[in-house]
Amino acid sequence: MLFHASTPAKHRTFKVCAIAAGLFASGVALADAQLDPQLLSRMESALPTDELQIVVSYEQSVPVTTGQIAALNALGITKGVTMRTLPIAGALATPAEIRALALRNDVASIYFNAPLRYFNKEAREITGAARAVQNPGDYGRAIPFSGAGVTVLVNDSGVDATHEDLKLGEHVVQNVLGAQNILAELATEFAPGIVPVTYLEGVPNTDLGSGHGTHCAGTIGGTGERSNGLYRGVAPGADLVGYGSGAVILVLDAVGGLDYAATNQFSFDSAIRVTSNSWGSSGPFDPMNPVNIATYELYKRGIVSVFAAGNDGPGEDTHNPYAQAPWVISVGAGEKDGVLTSFSSRGKRGETGTFTMPDGKSWTYVNKPTIVATGVDIVSTRDLLGVLPPLEAQHDAETLAPAYLPFYTHMSGTSMATPHVAGIVALMLEANPHLTPAQVKNIIERTATNMTGRLSWEAGHGHINAYAAVAEAAGTRAGWGGTVNALRTFNSNAILLGGVPNRPFSVDFAPVGTVEEEEFTVGNDIAWVAARATIGENTLALVLTDPDGIKYGSAIALPVLGDTVTTGAPGKPGVWKISVRGIGSVSGADVDPLNVTNGYGLPGTVNGEISFLRSGGYTGLNDIANHPARQAIEFAVANRLVDGYPDNFRPDQNLKRSELAQYLLMGQSVRQHLPFNGRSSFSDLAAGDSRYAYAESAVANGGALRDLTQGQNGVMGKLNGAFRPNDNVTRVSLAYSLVQSMALQNEAQAFTGELTVFYDGKRFPIDDAGSIPASLRGYVQLALDRGLINARFTVTQGPFDLFPTLHAYFDPNKTVTRAAFAVAAGRYQVSYQSVED
Repeated sequence: MLFHASTPAKHRTFKVCAIAAGLFASGVALADAQLDPQLLSRMESALPTDELQIVVSYEQSVPVTTGQIAALNALGITKGVTMRTLPIAGALATPAEIRALALRNDVASIYFNAPLRYFNKEAREITGAARAVQNPGDYGRAIPFSGAGVTVLVNDSGVDATHEDLKLGEHVVQNVLGAQNILAELATEFAPGIVPVTYLEGVPNTDLGSGHGTHCAGTIGGTGERSNGLYRGVAPGADLVGYGSGAVILVLDAVGGLDYAATNQFSFDSAIRVTSNSWGSSGPFDPMNPVNIATYELYKRGIVSVFAAGNDGPGEDTHNPYAQAPWVISVGAGEKDGVLTSFSSRGKRGETGTFTMPDGKSWTYVNKPTIVATGVDIVSTRDLLGVLPPLEAQHDAETLAPAYLPFYTHMSGTSMATPHVAGIVALMLEANPHLTPAQVKNIIERTATNMTGRLSWEAGHGHINAYAAVAEAAGTRAGWGGTVNALRTFNSNAILLGGVPNRPFSVDFAPVGTVEEEEFTVGNDIAWVAARATIGENTLALVLTDPDGIKYGSAIALPVLGDTVTTGAPGKPGVWKISVRGIGSVSGADVDPLNVTNGYGLPGTVNGEISFLRSGGYTGLNDIANHPARQAIEFAVANRLVDGYPDNFRPDQNLKRSELAQYLLMGQSVRQHLPFNGRSSFSDLAAGDSRYAYAESAVANGGALRDLTQGQNGVMGKLNGAFRPNDNVTRVSLAYSLVQSMALQNEAQAFTGELTVFYDGKRFPIDDAGSIPASLRGYVQLALDRGLINARFTVTQGPFDLFPTLHAYFDPNKTVTRAAFAVAAGRYQVSYQSVED
């Protein structure tokens, strides 16, 4: 079974923000309509006469009626605009008018008209592709990199080359229709015998089914003509070849596209150097699979094959087998906030193997993605005939300018992350046409950004860094890779062991009625629990429920015989449950809003196995057995947030600035940086020092992965040109570094109020706020509010006081121990990953 790696089934959770929670706690009742927290916050601080920009949605499927417009006028809301089709209006209204409007029973929600971000644009920013293109002078060039001189083949459902961004004959240099399975059947019926592969060339629109390939093509190299460049692709100067196999793609179709790339590599002004493949399968890696053989042949011809990792996450061992070939680049999907998205497929811990190809060359594969790129809510070119774009109609209408709606649409999936990386590869090959596919992959791995709390089997080498990758390719600056977790040998490690027999399960599914659950017990020594099942022609998912009631769901099985789904979760001792659910949503739309079913699927029995990994303890942590921070240290070590020394961890030793720089790069999603001039930025740290690469990255502007502008200050600072690697880290400097790593500089610097801490439902002033520099108080406030660092409390009570008085202190100049940092790093991970969809 092959899949198009887009539009994944996603489980969305709704979170009440701190503002809304505070309103509930204070007794402020929310009205009948849904008021978003940002609007509520603005209403609280607005004057009675202030007019706020609001967006009103009505509970209907038709446009706003004349009667509803009259009702707005009656409330005093007389300035606004209505959509032509959607039941949505934008207006200006005072807080009192908003409260009155919220009481109407035909109003579904009222939201603040907040600035929105274009996610294809954001994808280019977070990966550094925009920075690489927009700053040619950084590379000693007058003309920006654009992918010029490189042709990329889009091996997908086809390309609508009537789109101005992808115009046939100008930007799409060839568009091919090649549904080989259909043609083979016709050949057998009308002209029996073995016939050559045939296809139609020069077809204006080959994307006649889904619109999937058109979207991918726009991400690679759309010119952005229909949006004045706003939605241009990563490599708008690259030439594109579309190879369309239709909405349904089988192995022969896929191989046909790869064959076309090999056959016609030099048929165009610029050679085909890259293929983008946003499709795949499930099951184990087999080097002799025809797809893997085809990509190996392309590899030998100097063609880089980029593959989607798949949308079957978050379970272990869900990785697309075609993406596991060691000569291709496998791409997982991240979100605009720099986290790995839940649907992105994962590899399998420790799975590796050596094999020999028919040409006698030996290879080793590792079951993990290569890299992660943004793949959620990506805006790219729309195929007017595709069936996928209408699924995002409401999302598009709510976020895209009306002038752009006919030409662009949103999609999500590793499908969308894959062409982004293909475009970056085109930039690299423009910078150095002599790079081999192996060199391209190596550079992408070495220049990557570690992702907070993600191990290599989940996210490969981390988040792609196009700016650094192009610099390495161009020869502007070499030497990257010293800070990448996947390339490092650690002193302290969590050990996971097998040896626990798998437990079979058998659970019945019924669309309605009580959900059948099978219970099993997990012991104290279990670190990881996983479930796997091969589901026949049905649309079902596995659900693991831990002893605390937290549910971990697999992807939905597609209705194809032999589809395998998995899910997994950290081990907790106690009674667990395994159950089965049907489809609950399609492209984010709830198909059962009244919750009267168990999800849509056919009745039947699902048989599978539950597997366990035992904790084998830790290496390099022999001195923490009785330490109060033991569990926090173990968590930080297991998630690669800290490391020990060769002899031990030394929990009570003060944390040095060089260690902080190292750990920020390891676990706080900070980009690598090396000065392009080749000189050290410090008077006290030479380029050959093992601490140097960490220090340069920590002080560089735009280091935080979430900083889309790549212009905020570094996550650490210098003092008179020195880094001072052996200085102790203080609590106030740690607050700065953690908050800056979250790219919250603007919010921290805008803080002007009293420094307080929230405890037991109340806000208490920080008594030693005066000893904190004014420029750092916003950082301390955010660190306290996000639970990254604790305040210290004391209680005083005079002899005649009826009640005690609680005092709060931050102790800004107190030094941070290595154990204390481990605690803060674990809290940082929880906060950072909380934005995951």
